[in-house]
Amino acid sequence: MRRLHVLTLAIGLLLPALASAPAHAQATRTWVSGVGDDANPCSRTAPCKTFAGAISKTALQGEINCLDPAGYGALTITKAITINCSETIGSVLVAGTNGIVIQAGISDRVVLRNIQFQGIGPSANAGIAGIKIISAGSVSIENCVVTQFGQQGILDQRTNAGGKLLIKDTIITHNTGSGISIAGAATNNATLDNVRSYNNAFGLAVGNGNNVTVKRSDFSSNSIGVTADPGAQISINSSAVNSNATGLNGGGIRVSDSDINFNSTAAFAGTPTSFGTNRLVGNAATGAFNTAAQQ
Repeated sequence: MRRLHVLTLAIGLLLPALASAPAHAQATRTWVSGVGDDANPCSRTAPCKTFAGAISKTALQGEINCLDPAGYGALTITKAITINCSETIGSVLVAGTNGIVIQAGISDRVVLRNIQFQGIGPSANAGIAGIKIISAGSVSIENCVVTQFGQQGILDQRTNAGGKLLIKDTIITHNTGSGISIAGAATNNATLDNVRSYNNAFGLAVGNGNNVTVKRSDFSSNSIGVTADPGAQISINSSAVNSNATGLNGGGIRVSDSDINFNSTAAFAGTPTSFGTNRLVGNAATGAFNTAAQQ
């Protein structure tokens, strides 16, 4: 009788703990593979097949890693997370929709690293935007390729003020709209470092109130290389704006130590500002620049 009483007591103590335990604990690191299965726990030995399958099994501020070259599908991100496909090829190939949509909390950090986004354009059913940012604290896009989307390659349309965007070591090419559009109706800050934006309608388009710093980057062979709405601020240093119909468009653009060459018009409406350290060669028309002293 005593042993039965002890067993009954142990079961009574254990049941509340079991009831409160999560059915599926989330891992801080999960894995995807082209031969995986979204029914798996997304461990390294039992990976998931898609980003969408892995994200629900990845903890807040966790990381999804790619095991092998594959296409991992479209995704909506709603929390702080890193997706890292370094050392392999992780691809998002979409038609008629966005590649990755970021709709996270206004203090969340999102990192996308070494992913190729392809929108199979030009076609009537091309992907819409490669990366679309609706809300987040900071977004870092590193060593990515974004190509052939029917609208923007990268679209940041956050309305929460104080957002940050870093685009580094990334190629954005052959998109029907802007390669990069920073269009949110709030003051956000972006840094572009070693970015190549080619053969888009706009290499870089920045909306009113946003601040962008550009260095070691190239905006060439677009309809317009760089454009700034009234109230937008763009600082360009050690970069190239070449072979566009219009190189620079907008009074909020300030440029130094850069090549502005072989454009139909180097500077158009709004009169960009030059610090007098740029090289202008082979433009059909120079246009007009304001000048500013170096400090």
